[in-house]
Parts: sequence; structure tokens; C-alpha cells
Amino acid sequence: MKLNASWWSHRLGQEVNVARWGEVGVPFLMFPTAGGDAEEIERFLVIDTVADYLADGRIKVYSCDSVAGRVMLGREGTPEHRMSVLDRFQEFVYREFVPMIREDCNDPGIEVIVAGSSIGAFNALAMLCRFPDAFSHAVCMSGTYDLQRFLKHDTGAEARATGDFYRASPVHHLPQLAGETLDRLRQRFVLLASGRGRAEDIDESWRAASLLGRKGVPNRMDDWGEEWHHDWPTWRHMLLRYLDELLPPA
Repeated sequence: MKLNASWWSHRLGQEVNVARWGEVGVPFLMFPTAGGDAEEIERFLVIDTVADYLADGRIKVYSCDSVAGRVMLGREGTPEHRMSVLDRFQEFVYREFVPMIREDCNDPGIEVIVAGSSIGAFNALAMLCRFPDAFSHAVCMSGTYDLQRFLKHDTGAEARATGDFYRASPVHHLPQLAGETLDRLRQRFVLLASGRGRAEDIDESWRAASLLGRKGVPNRMDDWGEEWHHDWPTWRHMLLRYLDELLPPA
């Protein structure tokens, strides 16, 4: 069963669309790519790919509009505005969308698996690292993890990264992370995967894996090889391979 909804987020100052597929099972939040919407994963056949898992009641899949991705990709407003939206989008997911998922699952403490591809992988990693109390695993496919290239002024000059950006960017705040959040994060698991085909940059994934390892965060990096490109067929294959690893036995 598919469910669509939207509501006004005061954190983002706009309507945000969300979607859900399935009725029971482990909650699985999948972020769109950079400019995608809540139904992108249906149009690109991800939902068809996991149809058996949905039918068997093993997962419930959720998604939402890529609000921050659109702002970044379109270089909307000033760099400071883009950084603020990125920070507020993550707050929206944690403080508005996750409570809705938990209410929908009738479990106020249930942990969510989070996933995404390209900039969706950035969002998955960022949410797990920033809010490890809400998320148990991150599946990060063909990730783009350093978003500073989207923070240039119209003149091409580099912008000064603000606290908003450092809070929202795991490759920037992880080196300084300590205390209870890091302790909780060390009980989580990050699965990174990338091909080496067209438009892939596997080095970004290796750098993220190295950073996680240096902080003692359990992770694994899978190299899928040169025949796998930065595209939806790759991500559908990856997701299907990893679901059985992450979900409880059927």
C-alpha cells in the first residue's frame, strides 16, 4: 500500500512531500538524489526492485523531497542560505519526519535504516552520524560526501563554511566528534558501496570509510568494479544485494 502526504514544515518554511510503501516491517528511509522528490525511487523502479520485501512485510519504505539537494544543485540564494537549508533539512528529517515514521510504525523508539545514492548517500551518512539515536544503519551508494563545491558565490569565490555546514557535513564534523554521540555512533554500521564506471568517484567513498574507521565507527566499503556506473541500475542491484544482510531473517 502506498501512502502520500505533505505538510508545512516551519523549520524549512515550505511544504514537504513524503511517501510510504508497505504496511509493516523495518522502516527504511531512502533519500532521493540531488534534485529528486519523494516519489523518485518509484519512478526509477526501486520500489519494484524491493517488491517482494514489501509484500512479505519485511520493510516499509519511506522517502521525502530532497529540499536541501535542490537548493544546493540550483545554487539558490547565497552560500550561507544553502548551508542553513542543509542544516534545517536534517533537523526536519530528525524532528518531524522520524516522529511521523515512528507513529506510523506504532513504536516510539523504533530505529530506522537510512539509505541513498549520490547526494542521497550524503544525506544517509549525515543523518546517521548526526543523530545515531534514531538510525541503526546507513546504506550509502555512489556517495558524494564533500558538498563544498556547491558553496561558491556567483563570482566563483569560495564561501566561508559556517557552523550550519559543519553540523550538517559528516566529513567535516566527524574529526571533532566526541562524547555520547560518538559512543552511540560506534554502535551503528555504515555500508558504503561504489562502482568505478562512468561518472563514479570511488575515492569519495574510500575517504568517508577511512574517516569513519579512524573514529572507531563500524563500516565496510565495497568496490563494485568498472562495469558499474553512477546510475539507477547500479543502485537497484546494490540495494537488493544488501537488504538480506541488514534485515532480520525472514
